[in-house]
Amino acid sequence: MMPMTPNEIAEATGGALIHVQPGFDPDRPVATSAVSDSREAGEGSVFVAIAGERVDGHDFLADVAARGAVCALVGHEVDAPITQILVPDTVEALGLLARHNLERRRAEADPFTIVGITGSVGKTTTKDLLKALLGELGPTVAPFGSFNNEIGLPLTALKVGASTRFLVAEMGANHVGEIARLTTIAPPDIAVVLKVGCAHLGEFGSVERIAQAKSEIVRGLVADGTGVLNADDAHVAAMEPLVPGDVLWFGIDPDHAHPGELTARNIGQDATDHPYFDMTDGTETVHVTLGIRGEHNVMNALAAASVARRCGLGLANIARVLGEQTHISAHRMAVSTVTRDGVSFTLIDDSFNANPDSMRAGINALASWGKTAREPQTEQAQAAGPYRIAVLGAMLELGGDEGELHRGIGADAVRAGIDAVIAVSSANDPHLDALAADLVQGARDESAADGSGATVELAHGADEADHLATDLVRNHANALVLLKGSHASGLSALASRWNPTA
Repeated sequence: MMPMTPNEIAEATGGALIHVQPGFDPDRPVATSAVSDSREAGEGSVFVAIAGERVDGHDFLADVAARGAVCALVGHEVDAPITQILVPDTVEALGLLARHNLERRRAEADPFTIVGITGSVGKTTTKDLLKALLGELGPTVAPFGSFNNEIGLPLTALKVGASTRFLVAEMGANHVGEIARLTTIAPPDIAVVLKVGCAHLGEFGSVERIAQAKSEIVRGLVADGTGVLNADDAHVAAMEPLVPGDVLWFGIDPDHAHPGELTARNIGQDATDHPYFDMTDGTETVHVTLGIRGEHNVMNALAAASVARRCGLGLANIARVLGEQTHISAHRMAVSTVTRDGVSFTLIDDSFNANPDSMRAGINALASWGKTAREPQTEQAQAAGPYRIAVLGAMLELGGDEGELHRGIGADAVRAGIDAVIAVSSANDPHLDALAADLVQGARDESAADGSGATVELAHGADEADHLATDLVRNHANALVLLKGSHASGLSALASRWNPTA
């Protein structure tokens, strides 16, 4: 954060200094960070008191005062030994403070670039890759995990200081207008649109409305800003006229190719699901082997590489850095060996969240593990491969088609050659229970139709899923387990139970 005085913060947020403590000087630039978690407060902190559903930050003002916080942004005065800045809405004030911080940074003589990323899937992985790539060119700030909403994005923007060269801003949305608001806080110089899928379909009502929401990041570009667009997604490609400056394309479908497009050819993967490909812009070609797993991450890598190339990093260095990134944000295609209860298996933890697009990507990664060619293997080779278990939770916010979408995912899992499907419901949530039952129905119907004999089970909660998966692993020495589901399914907690050191 650019050093600020309390008076400057009050002016930027439209607030008023109240409860001023003895000896407090509102004109000293003593504020150097902003936090909304009282445990992160310290010397130089501005604490933003946010009233959540279960916890109200106003209850912790005495704690942050003891930790040395400079002042607190509050929605009402609190009897605590800390100077306060009273604002109408602390979340809105947080955004105003972040916007002021970025305006201060842009006013500096040294160059500064904001890169915004949105899409129905792949935002966080692309952000992680891009942070590493741009870090080769200068100090880069990017969000922790998926800090991509009206609280997370401003907190990330407030980490920008005078020496920051790049800010990578992940922008998510559940409703039309949310990304537009985020771009008023952090107007991007470069906007990346990855994909328009059906995540949050129930909230938006249609894929077209989702496309409208995602396009807000392009509309929010600075004058002459650059758009980085997925050429293979028709909804994304249609955003081209909205870009005020240059358009950079990425994709893998030759039918949608554009001059200068960054693309991947000769895509394959090694025995442990690390993708490899030849990356080319039509003039220069380099070979890339990703340090992260999952063939679906080829597109995320191309998007990140397009931005890095625009900012001055050469393709050879891009390939090197992409190969060095072996760890990304938690619960995203994280592979580990789990040993517990007398059994051992390989875990693919992709349990952070789920929608139909990301669910299919996870299933495809499970199905293709150990296959070094893109062509189907022989029956003998398949029999010699791992025993594949998909532990799948419900997907939320999909609207009226949610039952059909879950049945489709169950069928896709069996069709992909998964040996066992465990759908995880909830012992106390009828909605989750119904969605898991739909997934099971789809898997069983497909298994009966194709005669594969896949094992299909319904687990009432993560504990039962744990027992079912462990029993299957005990009977199959070479087992590979995928965890994938919305946060409400509890699979990330199961992943932590299986691998507590991750």
